[in-house]
Amino acid sequence: MKEGIHPEMKRTVIRCGCGAELETLSTEANLRVDICSKCHPFFTGEARFVDTEGRVERFRRKYSKKEKGS
Repeated sequence: MKEGIHPEMKRTVIRCGCGAELETLSTEANLRVDICSKCHPFFTGEARFVDTEGRVERFRRKYSKKEKGS
């Protein structure tokens, strides 16, 4: 490996919106995620609607303006 070109790996904690924490190595200091394997419907088996960052509302706002102008 070449010297001086690789980023420094640090111990970091990944925090999920559900409150779960996972300690790992990363080049970033602290990471936050909206959904993890402990709360994601695919892994838990629950049938649940997951709306990340209000994507549905953002979609409705974007296209409702075009409908009003028509």
